[in-house]
Amino acid sequence: MKRIYIAFLCMTCYILAFGQQSRFEVVDRSFIFPFQGQHVHGSSIVELTDGNLLAAWFQGSGERTADDVKIMGAKYSSKDKKWGTPYILADTEGMPDCNPVLFLHKGKLHLVWIAVQANRWEYSILRVKNSTDFKKEQVNWTWQDNILLKPDEHFVDEVKLRFKELPATGHGWAEYAPRYDDMVIKASEDLMKRSFGWMTRIKPLLLSTGRLLLPIYSDGLNFSLMAYSDDDGEHWKSSLPVVGRGNIQPTLIENSKGEIMAYMRDTGDKPALLHTSVSKDQGLSWTASQEIDIPSTASVEAVKVRQNNWLLLVNDTEDGRHRLSLYQSKDEGKSWNSLGPIVEDKTTTGRFSYPAMILTSNGMVHLTYSHHKAGETKSIEHVIINPKSIN
Repeated sequence: MKRIYIAFLCMTCYILAFGQQSRFEVVDRSFIFPFQGQHVHGSSIVELTDGNLLAAWFQGSGERTADDVKIMGAKYSSKDKKWGTPYILADTEGMPDCNPVLFLHKGKLHLVWIAVQANRWEYSILRVKNSTDFKKEQVNWTWQDNILLKPDEHFVDEVKLRFKELPATGHGWAEYAPRYDDMVIKASEDLMKRSFGWMTRIKPLLLSTGRLLLPIYSDGLNFSLMAYSDDDGEHWKSSLPVVGRGNIQPTLIENSKGEIMAYMRDTGDKPALLHTSVSKDQGLSWTASQEIDIPSTASVEAVKVRQNNWLLLVNDTEDGRHRLSLYQSKDEGKSWNSLGPIVEDKTTTGRFSYPAMILTSNGMVHLTYSHHKAGETKSIEHVIINPKSIN
């Protein structure tokens, strides 16, 4: 009885945190499955053609070093307002499978994720499968392949050029040690290092031109890239890199001018601040990333509700993942205002991160994120927000 009471107090702490401070209506919130001891992380969510939802996440005894990690999924019934039983969506035998991304395009459901070779992020392989048979409880996948990218020498030229545009820094471990920028430039010259290790995290963006932009990033190079497809996801090519110092896991929005805005998590120097970059040529090239005055310690995700109403999710803390907050921009990203936390643990022991966020056909915003409680019990939480409630 004591354990139940403590759990209730913790959950009340989370609920009060967003209820007292936030400036938006939470229509519903629920956990996709009960709290359990395995590691669950990196969720994605998509609306299917029948109005139901499909979520995906990775689950196992760890992350890149745990070969039992699989991509799991569950379907949400919009009629019954509840999640079905989780099941395996993808499993590369003998390797960890991580960071799933779901998206629907022209009646075809796509799942992109990474298989982690040699248990190292920088050796990850992009994998993809798709299906047109997804209306039953479980998806029937009909095709699967790898996404293989081969950035050419223009990649190296871009890295060198953009680093010159960044503020000067003398970072190195010692006077005789190579500087950070020089090490990354040297790594980019290696064809293997710039061809492998690209990882998914955030949903793709469908441009007004019909191009698909899939945001990816490298832990080895510590910056981002876009895979793009002009044939509905059949083939993928690589953009020029989004060069910066620790700008990873981009989320994308297209503005009224046709420019693509990328917002990225910061894994570089402290303080950890949100990174941003702009493309004016449909995602083929990008400005050097710049920091803006919003903390971003662990994750970021964005969605465009309307042209003058963009929403941003971010871990806006100085350290850790104990708060996940919603921001709004009414001027296409020129400025952002905090709407308050989606969830917050005042004790700072909870961890809430790696959100996915979509706008569904009924005008609601749905998001999922990793909900990790003290004591290493974990689930994926699903939250529905009414964007009309936001001033």
